[in-house]
Amino acid sequence: MNFENIIKKISALVASVVVFVLTLGMYLSFKGFVFYPDGRIELVAPANAAQKNEQNGKIAPNLLIPWGPQLGSNKAKVTLYEFSSYGCYHCAEFQLKTLPEIKKKYIDTGILRVVFSDFPLDRNSMQASLLAHCFSGNKFFEFSDMLFAKQREWGLKSNPNETFIKYAKAFGLNEENAKACMQDKEVAEQIMEKRQFAIANLGISGTPSFVISSVKGREIIYGAPDVKTLEQLIQKYLNNTKN
Repeated sequence: MNFENIIKKISALVASVVVFVLTLGMYLSFKGFVFYPDGRIELVAPANAAQKNEQNGKIAPNLLIPWGPQLGSNKAKVTLYEFSSYGCYHCAEFQLKTLPEIKKKYIDTGILRVVFSDFPLDRNSMQASLLAHCFSGNKFFEFSDMLFAKQREWGLKSNPNETFIKYAKAFGLNEENAKACMQDKEVAEQIMEKRQFAIANLGISGTPSFVISSVKGREIIYGAPDVKTLEQLIQKYLNNTKN
């Protein structure tokens, strides 16, 4: 192969890569991702939805929020919808430090239930979400806690799939099934649909975000509340149910 042919092949390869990157960028931009010069990729909500909800933090009482994995009793008087990304540091802080305190006092006693909704902000977090949905019930939350706890191990890898498979095996899932879960297009579409719902209807643009709900009303919480703040909110909506 002469030098001219080598140059042509390299040029064709580079062109293919450029087209792929541009196409991917256009697709992600359409889905709400924004690319920053420092390499960050974040998701933003439509300006009108975010502005409307940030003004009062309220949502229509008849808006049906999509369901997800649940922690707690169906008879709980207060529901907390959690919108979270596995690669988000503050999500991990909430899941590993705040939620256990809330669980002892409110979830285990039947007062509160938590509904988890995936809100992936990057490819790795999306793969983590897909794998987590291989598990159900308490095992889903146990696996989620492990993903959050090991966030630094997998979060910066260009391709963390082998690491994810290692995690799945530790939870009794074989490699074949783990790979199938991470390639499940139907689950991926469901995750994306719920994420788009949160953007369009709740003005959510970052994680973690929450909706706290009872028979008397609902409220959006942008960012991670500490234990004291969350307890006050739970008590507020619990008291409302007694009026």
